[in-house]
Amino acid sequence: MNGMDPLHGKRILLLIGGSIAAYKSPEILRLLQARGARVRCVLSTAGARFVTPLTLQALSGEAPRQDLFAAEEEAAMDHIRLARWADALLYAPISANGLARLALGLAEDLAGTIALASRNPRFLVPAMNWAMWEHPATQRHVAQLRDDGAVFIGPEAGDLACGETGSGRMVSPADIVARLALELGPGDWRGRRVLVSAGPTWEALDPARGLGNRASGRQGFALAQAAAERGAEVLLVAGPCALPTPVGVQRRDVESARDMLAAILEALGDRPYDLFLANAAVADHRPASASAIKGRKGEIPDSLPLVANPDIVASVHACPQRPHCIVAFAAETRPDVTTAARKLWRKGADVAVINDLEAGAMGGTENACTLAWGEQSLNLPRQSKLSLARALLRALDPCLS
Repeated sequence: MNGMDPLHGKRILLLIGGSIAAYKSPEILRLLQARGARVRCVLSTAGARFVTPLTLQALSGEAPRQDLFAAEEEAAMDHIRLARWADALLYAPISANGLARLALGLAEDLAGTIALASRNPRFLVPAMNWAMWEHPATQRHVAQLRDDGAVFIGPEAGDLACGETGSGRMVSPADIVARLALELGPGDWRGRRVLVSAGPTWEALDPARGLGNRASGRQGFALAQAAAERGAEVLLVAGPCALPTPVGVQRRDVESARDMLAAILEALGDRPYDLFLANAAVADHRPASASAIKGRKGEIPDSLPLVANPDIVASVHACPQRPHCIVAFAAETRPDVTTAARKLWRKGADVAVINDLEAGAMGGTENACTLAWGEQSLNLPRQSKLSLARALLRALDPCLS
C-alpha cells in the first residue's frame, strides 16, 4: 500500500531494563502496535521491579520472556530464535549497568545472549542520572557500542526522577517510535533534499488583528514527516501553528507571506533542493498598512485597503536555484481540477495537487486530493493526512527520477 506506515509489519523485540523510566515502556509497546508493528517483550529482572509482566502480557498478547534458563523456552534455544525473529532490537530503557554489559559482550542474562546472537539493528534508549551518564566509564561504553553499530536514541536533558536536572532523561515514547520509523523506513530518498511550506500565514493589521485562514498545518507537517521517513533531508517552513516538529525534520517558523517567501528563498540559496512541496495556505493579500499599536474599535475602517502578496510558487520557479520538482497545492470548493491545475502550472508548478475543501482539507484530520501533471491525473481517496502524504510522495517518484 502506498500509504503504508514504515513500521507496519516490522518485528520489534522490546527489551526493558532496570530504570524508573521503564514505566514508559508499555506506552512504547502500545504506540508500536498502533503503527502496525509486531512486538515481543523481554523483561529484565531489574525491569520487572518497575513494570509487571502482566501489564506487558495484556498489551502484547503474550507473556514477556524473562529468564535465560527457563526450561520450557530454552529447550528450543529461544534466545537464538528471538534474536533471529526480530527485525530490530529496542532497549528502552537501558541503564548504565545495561550499557556496560552490552559493551563488554556479557551473555549472563537473556538480553545479553540475544544481543550477541542478533545481527539486526540495535536501538538503545538510555535513562539514568546525569552523573552516571556523564561518567567516563559510561561514555567509554557508549563509544564502544556506537563503534559496534548500535544507534542511540537520546538521552535528553530535563528533570530526572531523582529530582535533579541534566542529561540522562529518557526520550518520550512518541519520539522513540518516530525515530525508529526513520531508521527502519525504506531510505530510498536518502540524499534527496525536500523543502515543505505548511500552515497559514498571518497578515497583521495591528498587534492584535490581522488576516488569516483556517489552515492547521497538519497536511504540510505530514508531508515533511513522510519525506523524512523515506530518508530525505527535510526543511519545513511553517506559518503560525502549534504542531510539534516531526522527528528528523528541520523547521523555520515564519508569520507573513513575505516572511515565508524570504525564508524559502534563503534556503534555496544554500544548495539545490530536489523537491518543493508548496502546501502552505498563503494569504493572497495583506492590509495596505499596519499599525505598531492596537487601534480602537472605532478606528478600524469599514473598507480595508489591501495589497497583493508575492506569489511564492512563481517566485520559486523564477529562482536561479529552482528545485527539480515543484508541487503546488490549491484548495477549492467542488473543484474543476483541470482549471485549478492550469492555474498552478502557469505559475511554474510541475505537479498540481487539488484539495476539495468539502473533504476536510482545511482544519481537519483527513483529506483527499487529485494530482495532475501533463496529461495524467491521480485521485487519492479520503484518508488520514499522514497516509495521504505517504501515498502522495509515492506518486511523485517518477517526477524525481
